Amino acid sequence: MDKIYLDHAATTPVGTEVINAMLPFMSQVYGNTSSLHSFGQEAKTAVERTRDQIAAHINARPEEIVFTGGGTESNNWAIKGVALARKDKGNHIITSTIEHHAVLEVCGFMERQGLDITYLPVDEFGFVDPGDVKKAITDRTILISVMHANNEIGTIEPIAEIGAIAKNHGVYFHTDAVQTFGHCPIDVEKLNVDLLSACAHKLCGPKGAGLLYIRKGTRIEPFLHGGDQERRLRASTLNVPGIIGMGKAAEIALAEIGSESLRLTALRDRLIEGLLSSIEDSRLNGHPARRLAGNANISIAYIEGEAMLLSLDMQGIAASTGSACTSASMEPSHVLSAIGLPHELAHGSLRFSMGRSTTHQEIERVIDVLPSIVNKLRSVSPQYRRRA
Repeated sequence: MDKIYLDHAATTPVGTEVINAMLPFMSQVYGNTSSLHSFGQEAKTAVERTRDQIAAHINARPEEIVFTGGGTESNNWAIKGVALARKDKGNHIITSTIEHHAVLEVCGFMERQGLDITYLPVDEFGFVDPGDVKKAITDRTILISVMHANNEIGTIEPIAEIGAIAKNHGVYFHTDAVQTFGHCPIDVEKLNVDLLSACAHKLCGPKGAGLLYIRKGTRIEPFLHGGDQERRLRASTLNVPGIIGMGKAAEIALAEIGSESLRLTALRDRLIEGLLSSIEDSRLNGHPARRLAGNANISIAYIEGEAMLLSLDMQGIAASTGSACTSASMEPSHVLSAIGLPHELAHGSLRFSMGRSTTHQEIERVIDVLPSIVNKLRSVSPQYRRRA
């Protein structure tokens, strides 16, 4: 039985071209970029070439790109670094209720340190209202952090509008672009962002490699202290193979971003139509159109998402019930709760996220397999038997 992987929002397989680009930097060009000898300088040259390349992809300056260990580190640094650097200006941060836990947990930590955090609500599609952002700003607001696209329901947020509001009020604006980097066009000038987080492993790059875009002039404290790496902004020996891999993955993804987006959108829409039309009491979560091309989040009434997930896995189909970072939790998704789903429906959610390897045949197999799984689970479901 051929296996089908539909959990690309959690992570992706590393591409062959990416592996080939990384290999020399594991065994041949292995110098420390801080070393002055030729081994180190050869590695440093490759890193700076990648920095130039990635900066050009998002319309930034090379010196505004700082390499990190991944999206979680970048989010932590953006929030904690600005809070420390701007404590003379204020102690208020604005975010949304549907952020990734790499933002929400940091905000909770900062709240325990005495900062004031405003968690903005979202509508039934998961949209943050820019008007709510404007109303929440006070003279003590130092940072706004709203994700570019939600990792669970795929809704793409009005980042440019929120960024314009932040800019007009002199407030720094950060966006978590982990789900959109390499999948959606990103122009930091058009988005009006001061800080942007991204990582490699969501676009067929290696795990453990990420970046934080920091607009020139933005006040931010270093996250790691030690050596002089990354212009003293982030100490630690650079992960040269990971950085090279991220650059190659971004190069490949961005070269085909238009055609791949159209292809994945067609697969996504076929999956949504096929499941909703064949499974009674099912619904789509997130916006029907303004969403990530490869994301389909479906709630199915009267049964548990975990039971469906395990049944799909037995059929060789990998999906998820939400964020991979919280998949062991039995609590309903905070994102689905925020858009107003009752707990029993939120518990019956599945996220299918498609990627470069996804085929039409795989989508048709899911459409063929899942309805029978639902019928079998509902046949032993007390909830289903008690339905009105």
